[in-house]
Amino acid sequence: MTETTFADFGLAENILKAVIESGYTIPTPIQREAIPHILMGGDVTGVAQTGTGKTAAFVLPMIQRLSTGRARARMPRCLILCPTRELAAQVAENFEKYGKYLKLTMALLIGGVSFKDQETLLQRGVDVLIATPGRLMDQFDRGKLLMMGVETLIIDEADRMLDMGFIPDIEKICTKLPANRQTLLFSATFPADIQRLAKTFQRDPKKIEVTRPAQTAETISQFVVKLPTNDGKARRTALRRVIEATNVKNGIVFCNRKVEVDIVAASLTKHGHDAAPIHGDLPQSVRSETLQRFRDGKLKLLVASDVAARGLDIPDVGHVFNFGPPPKDEDYVHRIGRTGRAGRTGESYTVVTPADEKSWGFVLKMIKKDVPEFMPEGLLEELETLPPEEKRDRKGGRDRDRGERGGRSSARGRNSERSDRAKRSPRRREPEDGDVAVAEAPVAIEAVEAPEAAEVPVQEKPRRERPARNEKRRERSDEQPRGEKRERDRDRPQRDYKRKDDDLILEPAPDRVVGFGKDIPAFLKR
Repeated sequence: MTETTFADFGLAENILKAVIESGYTIPTPIQREAIPHILMGGDVTGVAQTGTGKTAAFVLPMIQRLSTGRARARMPRCLILCPTRELAAQVAENFEKYGKYLKLTMALLIGGVSFKDQETLLQRGVDVLIATPGRLMDQFDRGKLLMMGVETLIIDEADRMLDMGFIPDIEKICTKLPANRQTLLFSATFPADIQRLAKTFQRDPKKIEVTRPAQTAETISQFVVKLPTNDGKARRTALRRVIEATNVKNGIVFCNRKVEVDIVAASLTKHGHDAAPIHGDLPQSVRSETLQRFRDGKLKLLVASDVAARGLDIPDVGHVFNFGPPPKDEDYVHRIGRTGRAGRTGESYTVVTPADEKSWGFVLKMIKKDVPEFMPEGLLEELETLPPEEKRDRKGGRDRDRGERGGRSSARGRNSERSDRAKRSPRRREPEDGDVAVAEAPVAIEAVEAPEAAEVPVQEKPRRERPARNEKRRERSDEQPRGEKRERDRDRPQRDYKRKDDDLILEPAPDRVVGFGKDIPAFLKR
């Protein structure tokens, strides 16, 4: 039995030429089953693990169907929704690669790019619109986009859309599309919410499931590095030793939080490793530049959050390092799937501490295989000599006495925090001669702030001098005639009392216009 090739699908000569130049001749299982059904115009639900060629499975037949026809202004013919900017850019690259011999137009709608440039493309008319849900709805609400001409809707990485909370946006977008359309849905996993989405917006879809969900590729060698401590410095040290012991050509280090991405990247750079961070808080220009450097081989280590776990199609990634088990078990498959792509081999290493044992147990239960342990030589002895990591406050700085070093908070906040801390725990050192004033300062401040904390009205606690002062005011008012008193009040600048945060604030009132007086305009006297 002869093996299926791309030529057997009946693709146009221009498309086959671009595919062969890209280095592909034999389709993957998901491509072999999805492409013929898509070419016939049917709906498809494709479930396949990352790195199996899902993008080409819908890009190739989409280009074939769009080769006839013409786009109109602000009305794209095909809409591709992606969860992240990186994945949208990846799909755009595939479109340009496979459709370079066809006269098709494409627009990429992602955040971090000028609205004006995108509006110019939409006004001319595009055949394919690749977008993230947020930016797509922004352009639609601005009236720059009409979706009544969409013939094909493609939802890529639908399970990632679910994780990022885009499902309501997708449902809203689908209500604005024509009912008579082709809908393609591709995902690495197929949870219940994605099944409901497919049942709602697809008509008799063909489900293509080429591999068991959450199954890791056989071309990836997996290892686990188990540490005896939960200390962050020990985890970073272990990561560096693993990188140094594995002869890494290039690799991706995945972290669970954006803060960890910056810390790990700085730690690797400090110790002589070529590393750079990438996560959702960085500007799009920085993210694109960092990814391009990594693709070109100018960057050895890419420290990333899960925003890069999908959409990175870099076939020559040799290693993947997990700074810890991912919060979601399925993300482990997507992370290590960045290596071992297109038939190549790869390695993955996951650092696990005692606090990660439960999460790691869930990962092992999901992948249904044992992962061998790996321990760099001398690492355990080095960890025993490491000092414990200093605790950090919420802003990432070292733990310090905020009462001694002023910050941006108000004096009242600093004083109350200092007094509360003094009540909870004793001082760290014995006071010296120069510390007497510092020790007494909280007591004096507490005495001044006690009435405000009690929130007692001023009338209930009159001061001693107030009655005498009021008697003098009465005497002066009785001696002065009432007419003179009115004249005095008229000349006095008016003031208004405004309430702000339960405090009375005296503010000068704006100038009031009483009348024209003697300066009456002549036209009013006629």
